Parts: sequence; structure tokens; C-alpha cells
Amino acid sequence: MNVPALARTTPLAPAFARVAEVMPALRVSEEAPRHGDGWTRASELAAGGPALAELLARNDERLRAEYGTRARPDVVAGFALHRYAWPAAVLFTFPYFLLRRVPWLTPDDVSFNPGEGRVTVRATAFTCLPDDPAASHPLARVVHGDEALRAAVRRAAADHFGPILAAFGPHMRRGPRALWGAATDELVEALWYMGSLVGEEERAMTEAGLLLPGSTAPFARGAAFRELTGPDGKRLRTRDRASCCMYYTLRPQDTCVTCPRTCDAERVIRLAAS
Repeated sequence: MNVPALARTTPLAPAFARVAEVMPALRVSEEAPRHGDGWTRASELAAGGPALAELLARNDERLRAEYGTRARPDVVAGFALHRYAWPAAVLFTFPYFLLRRVPWLTPDDVSFNPGEGRVTVRATAFTCLPDDPAASHPLARVVHGDEALRAAVRRAAADHFGPILAAFGPHMRRGPRALWGAATDELVEALWYMGSLVGEEERAMTEAGLLLPGSTAPFARGAAFRELTGPDGKRLRTRDRASCCMYYTLRPQDTCVTCPRTCDAERVIRLAAS
């Protein structure tokens, strides 16, 4: 294994450290990309070669072990993409949410170890607002206004996910719109979930709606949050996913509560029970 030199931390470090505090299963460190001993560089996935084939094979075995059945190749690829893309979405949305700072990370700047729940990042720049104490940092790209900052999140995430989606697309048998729908869901649900872990679910939902209002190419649709009314009149939060994870192909009797296949009546029953 090549052992990377210890990297300097950036003003993004507090957000990355907070990830592990609220979600111990995911640890993010600022250092050079790793390779070997369970580590894969995101650029290797984007290349679509042996690293991607190995990731798909590992996920194929994992799904067979978890569900006792052989998943379709496109379903395996979809699950494999999710297991990379959800943590990757956290890298962009959580620093924005906590610090109003947006990391710029190409696939060359990220590596991950799914077995250990670890991700390394090497930010080459970050975007922030003029009143940020880090605005004078050498890596800072200053923009004016909240919408400009949100545009930076969308652009940085799109630049990162574009090559990854292109590599996964043939294995998932989905076109560009469906693939960007999956990326949309990862960004929204990463922000929503991490916001709930730090006790700010309402703000996270609001931020997600502003970040992805539904007309922000290449992302498909938007955050799509809405409310249903429970049997006792209680408000129940839900959203409509832009893509389907194909979980129903493994458990036909079940779907995700935010799945386009799940009707509102079923959502109310399940959300009220939880």
C-alpha cells in the first residue's frame, strides 16, 4: 500500500470532523488519496476499469449475503453507486450546511474505504462568502450572496459526480436523466439526514429546497419535500425521489417510503408507525 504523506488541514476541517462525531460509521480525513488495502480512488471508479469491476463484484457478493438472492447486474451497480455517492454527497453538502464553505473535489482528490467507512479528501479550493473568517485563506474562492454559494455547491458536486455517473451508467442501464436523478437524491438525502443528526432537520430541508429547487441542470427534479397528514392530524414529512434504488427487486413486498412506487396511503401508514 502506498502511504500518503500527512496533509495539512483546511478551513473545511471542522465540518469533516463533525461528520464522525454525529455518524461514527463515516470518517472523513484530509490527506492525499489512498490506494490498496481496501482503498479505492474515486478517479479509478471514473476510469471504469478494474477498480469499478472489483467494486461491483464486492457489492454483488454483499447483496447475496444480505438478501440470499442474486441481484440483477443493474441493481448491483445501483447499490454500488449509492455506497460511494452518499458519502461523497456529504463531502459537499455538510461543509456548506455547517460552515457555508463549499469544497472543490475532483475524483482525483477523493479515496474511500467502504469496509472501514472512511473517506479521504484533498481539497484544492473552497468557496465561501466575503464575511467568512476564512475568506483570506489561500484556497478560498469568494462569492457574493447565498445563491452564488448554492450555485458553487451544485457546480462542485456536478463536476465530481459527472465522471462517476458516466462510468456507472452502462452497468446501471440508465440514461443521463436517471443517473442525475440518482445524484439529486444523494445530495438531498445526505443533507436531510446529516441535518437531522445535528438537530437541524427543518433547516436542512429548507436548505435542500433552496439548493435544488427543481430547475438546476444537470440535476433532475428537486428536493421535492412535502407533507402528508397522519390519522391523528399530525404532519408527516416525506419527499418524492427522482430515482428508484431498485430495492423492490430484492424485496418485492417492500419499497422505500420516499420511492415513486410508494403511494401516499402507504406512506402515511408507515410514517405514522415510525
